[in-house]
Amino acid sequence: MRQILLALLFFAVPAPASAWNAAGHRLTAVIAWQQLSPTTQTAIGKALSRHPDYARWVDRSHSSQDVDIFAEAATWPDDIRNDPRFYDDGREPATPALPGLTDTARHKRWHYVDLDAAGQVKAGELDTRIERLSRLLRSTGKKAEISNALPWLTHLVADIHQPLHVGRHGDEGGNEVEIENPFNKRLPFTNLHVYWDDLPGPPWLRGKRLQQNAARLLENHPAPRQGNVALWRDESHRLLAEAYPTTSGSLRPIVTEDFRQRSRAIAERRIVAAGYRLGRLLDDIFGQRGPGKTP
Repeated sequence: MRQILLALLFFAVPAPASAWNAAGHRLTAVIAWQQLSPTTQTAIGKALSRHPDYARWVDRSHSSQDVDIFAEAATWPDDIRNDPRFYDDGREPATPALPGLTDTARHKRWHYVDLDAAGQVKAGELDTRIERLSRLLRSTGKKAEISNALPWLTHLVADIHQPLHVGRHGDEGGNEVEIENPFNKRLPFTNLHVYWDDLPGPPWLRGKRLQQNAARLLENHPAPRQGNVALWRDESHRLLAEAYPTTSGSLRPIVTEDFRQRSRAIAERRIVAAGYRLGRLLDDIFGQRGPGKTP
């Protein structure tokens, strides 16, 4: 009977998330913002102000400061997953165009890349999309393309630093791996992907507490070398060896105190690395797009 009740609890939990939660994306954005030159900050603020969801970001962040809008925009590619204005490309008919956007597809395959045991890409487009969006932002002069690509690039650079977004082909990035988490009384049975997504903190983290958490992370973790998208992808994939709990619980692998501490430390390091690298990437892109420079 106990095992039946535990199983029912597991299947009653919410559907899995799809990336670092909103706190993770906002933390990455705030850390990146601190790496940007004033010129780049101004350019990004202007680009986001032209986005059709700018007013929503102002409302949610309770701020019109560029850094707060940038942090909120970083969550946008996940927010549109449940937005009826957008559609699942390849599965649903296209929804009507939105002024200021180049398309209304949700692009779910952009959020991940799965590798096989030999390190070959088997599914997903995360790494290639970061490269394509970077090239687009360097080259385009179309304001709608810039406003559309910027939140995507900001979001995906954070995603590629989450180990389970560069996952093992076959378990849906840990979404099919059921685990027990005794440290979460609200969600004691979940899947591994959700567990990792929620490590950065509560999804409502904003404002002063967001800034304080970002400052703490920066104080405790050094800047990484920049590298390239392939390096970021391979770093995350190597971390999969530490991303799966191995201790048996009552029904499923269980999160122990040791695993909890190690996974939190990895998550913090990856968020800091993503923030530094995103900031340098955007500064390089928008530096090339500065006043008087031709895209």
